[in-house]
Amino acid sequence: MANISLQIIRIARPVHWIKNFALFAALFLTGTLFEKGLFLNVVYAFIAFSLATSATYIFNDIMDAKKDKLHPIKRFRPIASGKLPVPIAILEFIFLVFLSLTIASSLNHLLFVLIVSYLIIQTFYSLGLKNIHVIDILIIATGFIMRVYAGAFVINAHLSVWFLLCVVSASLFLAAGKRRAEINLLEAVDGGTRKSLSKYSKELLNSYVTMFGNATWMSWSLYTFFESPKASLNFWLVLAELSRATTISKLMMLTIPVVIFGIMRYEALIFEGKSEAPEKLLLTDKGLLIGVTLWIVLIYWIIYSGVSVVGI
Repeated sequence: MANISLQIIRIARPVHWIKNFALFAALFLTGTLFEKGLFLNVVYAFIAFSLATSATYIFNDIMDAKKDKLHPIKRFRPIASGKLPVPIAILEFIFLVFLSLTIASSLNHLLFVLIVSYLIIQTFYSLGLKNIHVIDILIIATGFIMRVYAGAFVINAHLSVWFLLCVVSASLFLAAGKRRAEINLLEAVDGGTRKSLSKYSKELLNSYVTMFGNATWMSWSLYTFFESPKASLNFWLVLAELSRATTISKLMMLTIPVVIFGIMRYEALIFEGKSEAPEKLLLTDKGLLIGVTLWIVLIYWIIYSGVSVVGI
């Protein structure tokens, strides 16, 4: 019984919930992180979305059990390894979908519609769309975009077009990187387990990674240029008076070098074949951990420490 309980947790893949922290992006960047009501709304939305994503993982594992047995890593998953009976997995899937939609409907109608849409898209993805090259990358990227908007819907936040472009670019960058890393596994098992991978070449995926990586840092740069809050401390005001080369409303641009470093580091890992699971890299790679931490600290300092006046 204890082993079954462990497999029920494992198949839900809670480590993947780290992706769902994207729901906090709108709350964090709009300077409303410490507004209790809004924060709690995003926390509940995070829980609802996490339950929904776990349900899609279960459905995918049920559909892919035979193929997963041939995969060097996926063969250890609960269903593929035979440690979790399929009927129990189906019951868990139904329960998680019900609980997710119940929480979402109590929070926001748009969030409810978005999660339903996510579940439908992921269902068709598992049923066959993941085997169509290009479409599979677009669907993976769509999942990241929907996470960001889920967080924006529950706090009724406006997302800058530049931030939206950054999210789209970063999502495509992560999705292309995931496929690029899987190419190495495809070669290792002489045929692989995913049909779409046979349609990709390393050169094509390399070009996707490069293109979307460039688009990510450029769109973030434009976001920081056009959407930075105004500075309020005397130091910045005096600095602006001394020289026109300085400004008091572009402090967010300090994060651009950090973003560039993060993209460069992630690209290095992609070309080493280590990006099949982005959430694990974020938790284990020291370079990425340092980059993300510094990025968060800088934004917090600019928006929340009194350096800047948000919304002016």
